[in-house]
Amino acid sequence: MKKFAILALFAVLAAFGANAQKFALVDMEYILKNVPSYEMANEQLSQLSQRWQKEVEAIGKEAESLYQNYLADKVFLTDEQVKKREEEVVAKEKEATELRYKYFGPEGELYKKRQSLLKPVQDDVYNAIKKLAQERGFQAVFDRASASEIIYASPTIDVSNDVLAKMGYAK
Repeated sequence: MKKFAILALFAVLAAFGANAQKFALVDMEYILKNVPSYEMANEQLSQLSQRWQKEVEAIGKEAESLYQNYLADKVFLTDEQVKKREEEVVAKEKEATELRYKYFGPEGELYKKRQSLLKPVQDDVYNAIKKLAQERGFQAVFDRASASEIIYASPTIDVSNDVLAKMGYAK
């Protein structure tokens, strides 16, 4: 009976060992920094964002200038002129706000441009990770850059360089 219990215990442990899950880590920040097309896309987005920000700030400065001129001239203006100048200031401020929303809003031009430039690269990385996971039998691949719960992980399970190699960017 004792032998049977020990044998059963070994059989259970062997079953668990045979079904052990394999997993790996990747560092998405590291991978993306080593993909030239991602870096170029980020640079394009940065330049575009700066250009649009300057445009929005210029209109904001125009609105501020109109307001300051209005305040300086207010004592000399008729009621009709005061109303007209106030409407001009409000219209210019509204224009700046609408432009900011158009460029930087949740569905704005920057968001759309980011999707068109970065999504293909991110999809390529995802597909390379997926292929690598299927080839090596990983049940899960975690991103070390975004997984704040990972306190320590052995460097031997980091497959970031393998992903880069799979994409054609050997490291």
